[in-house]
Amino acid sequence: MIPTTPVAVKDGIANPAPLGLCAFGMTTVLLNLHNAGFYEMNSMILAMGIFYGGLAQVIAGIIEAKKNNTFGLTAFTSYGFFWLSLVGLIVIPKFGWVCLHCSCFLAPLN
Repeated sequence: MIPTTPVAVKDGIANPAPLGLCAFGMTTVLLNLHNAGFYEMNSMILAMGIFYGGLAQVIAGIIEAKKNNTFGLTAFTSYGFFWLSLVGLIVIPKFGWVCLHCSCFLAPLN
């Protein structure tokens, strides 16, 4: 007869919160350095917004969902998609995908 004793399953996934918090903090500091006038809007800020502030936080949020942490899921995915949207708002008009007079609300970001 096969024994049927329950075995505890160990959660082998690392804590994604440090990744999400570092991504949020570093991209926020970079954007605020631009807002303070220390840097022009450049590829460093946009790349950090896409990959670190955007994708890394979304991935951290998905891992938080796997760990059943609703707050982490909501916070990290919300901020991650915020960063992806912000970079999209800056980059899409520059590619000419929308007419220039439609993007007058972006004047403070340029």
